[in-house]
Formats: sequence, structure tokens, C-alpha cells
Amino acid sequence: MNKKRILVALPLLTILAALAFYEYVYLQIKADIASVKEAQAAKAGSLQKYLAFVARKPELEARLTELREIVKADESKLLSGDTLSLAAASLQTTVKGMITSRNGTISSERVEKPEDLGKFKVVSVSIDGVVPDARVLSDVLYAMETQTPYLAVRELDARVRNFTQPRELMIRLKVSGITRGK
Repeated sequence: MNKKRILVALPLLTILAALAFYEYVYLQIKADIASVKEAQAAKAGSLQKYLAFVARKPELEARLTELREIVKADESKLLSGDTLSLAAASLQTTVKGMITSRNGTISSERVEKPEDLGKFKVVSVSIDGVVPDARVLSDVLYAMETQTPYLAVRELDARVRNFTQPRELMIRLKVSGITRGK
């Protein structure tokens, strides 16, 4: 009876060992191989994307250079100055120079509070002064409207200084320009 049990138990133990080996060793190795193949496929896909991106490098550099030139050209249309105070001072100096270069005089000048305009800021200055005649005022306004960086005359008040000799004009201007918001 002992021999019969051994003869029956030995094949059963072999089958059970084979099933245990299949379940815990073979299937685990198969799963590990599948995950390694998936990782290789993902890495190969990433490598292909990187190679395609690197191949586009000259095209992207050319586009970047083109965009930098566009930004540089647009920067010339904005008031210069690292801060809003410097941009306002630059605007004030520009307007003051336009008026005094045409024999006008400045009696007061004020910097207005900056306004938001998206990622830009609108800087304004108010100038009170005297110009010799209407032709000079016309020249000053034309110079402000046509110069770069772009300036806009937002308010203009012109009055005759002396009614008996209506030549000199007292003016009050509010001039604005756009600068980068910082």
C-alpha cells in the first residue's frame, strides 16, 4: 500500500509542482517581459518625438529669430523705461522738448496715474504752457501724433492769453503713451 500511495502521490506532486511553477514563476516572468516591452515601446515613441523635434530645430530657430525682430520693431513703438516712473519721465521730457523747441514755454507738468491696458500700461502727463501762436500749436500737435514712440493727445485746452493781442495761446495738454507693464 505504501508503494501504491507513492506511485499515486509522485505524479500528483509533480503536477502540483508544475502548476505552482507555472502560476508563480512562469506567469510572473511573462508579465515582467510584457512590462519591459511596453516600457521599451514607450521609450521608443518618446525617442521618435524627440528626434522629430530636434529635426525641426533649424526651422524653430529661424522662427524665433523672426519673432525677435518683430518684437524689436514693436518695442520702438513703446515708451522706453524699465519702470513706469522712467517711462513717464521719458514721455514728459519728449513732450517738453517738442514744445520748447518751437519757442513755447512750460509753466507746469504733472505725471498722471498709469492705467492698465492688458499687459501694457498707459502713462500720461499733463503739461501747462504757452505757445507763440496757433501755427506753433499745430506743429507741436503734428509732431506728437506722428512721432515714434507713438503718443496720443488725449486732452487739449487752448485759450488766448491776452484778448487785446490774441497771438499767444495758453495750452493744457494731456499726452499719453504705451509702455510695458512692470
